[in-house]
Amino acid sequence: MTDERRPVIVIGGGPSGLTSALALRALRVPVLVLEADPADQTRPGSRAVFVHRESLQLLERMSPGLGAQIADRGIAWDARRTLYRGRQVYAREYPPPARGSLPPFASLRQLETEGFLRAACAEAQVEMVWTTRIEKLRSSPDGVDIAASDGRRWTAEYVVGADGARSQVRRAIGVRMLGDRSNSYHVVIDLADDHDDPPKATRTFHYHHPGLDGRHVLVVPFAGGRQVDLQCRTGDDPGTLASPAALREWLPQVVDPGYLDRVLWTARYPFLQLVADAFTDRHRRVVLVGEAAHLFAPFGARGMNSGIADADAAATALALALSAATPARASGAIDDFARQRSQAARRNCAAAGAALAHMRPRSPLSRARQQLAAALSPVIPACGRWLERAPYGSRTPASATGSY
Repeated sequence: MTDERRPVIVIGGGPSGLTSALALRALRVPVLVLEADPADQTRPGSRAVFVHRESLQLLERMSPGLGAQIADRGIAWDARRTLYRGRQVYAREYPPPARGSLPPFASLRQLETEGFLRAACAEAQVEMVWTTRIEKLRSSPDGVDIAASDGRRWTAEYVVGADGARSQVRRAIGVRMLGDRSNSYHVVIDLADDHDDPPKATRTFHYHHPGLDGRHVLVVPFAGGRQVDLQCRTGDDPGTLASPAALREWLPQVVDPGYLDRVLWTARYPFLQLVADAFTDRHRRVVLVGEAAHLFAPFGARGMNSGIADADAAATALALALSAATPARASGAIDDFARQRSQAARRNCAAAGAALAHMRPRSPLSRARQQLAAALSPVIPACGRWLERAPYGSRTPASATGSY
């Protein structure tokens, strides 16, 4: 049985899909979201913990109060520290964010961000259909036909593919992911803070930690805990490093040993630098957003934040296409979206790639430059600032088309 024809169907109920739905509702476009997981499914781990102010501002515009809610739940770090072989090369403390304005960022677990997005979607009367795995999707000049694995069918004027890294929508429209699939891995550990005695929210980055055989490690506080990100070396077995026995060996070198009793989640992931070779189908009826369209190394928190920006741009383009006087103008709106967000993805990918090259310098000159900067940082503060900033890649402001 085929459901009635919908103006827009969003496939995927993660951050990019939920944001797409919110942005469409803010533009008074009816929207249906199809999600493969059940409504009570909880995605494990902190995952994307960093929500940029630009993203908070976009969410606040789509759903007044949403950006502020996320900011109030998240935390802004009290301080940053960067160390090189155990010696501090950079430190900065921050005053509390000003009341009544959005902070530079909010740090909280992705599942909490998704909870706020779901609540906002419910308030905006976004229709959600859970436990719906898409089996087939066909686009044509007249619209999009969708079939679920359980036999249900839908048709839509337009579809937003927000179904993640293994996107069925992307495969159905014949779009490929191009770029680098590295064999390098990170190990990520989520830790719960002691609620009776929470520590200071200090983000700490170690170049060549002396207690970890020279591996890099990053400690990122989030609301209620912190994420430890260990960069594996060539030849490391990430599964071994993430095992309970290994954690008891290396984790106390980085954080208080009491965290060993408060491990929430462990994971391992490779570096992926991939961008779709198209952000729309040949009929201009399907658009891709978020991880369905790009995957970046995590430096600079470009993943979820770029997905939010994609979603906002996609909603604007689809609203224009739905109201366009001619098919050519409708296609033009979709082409503008695809061009702008493809450019943004390539810029973000390049910035993350530069950060990745900094983290794994291949040439003796690059390694010597870092060593010299560390040695000079006590007398030339700019050297310490460079060591602090370089692992995040270049900044891409939200006002530019190459933004998150």
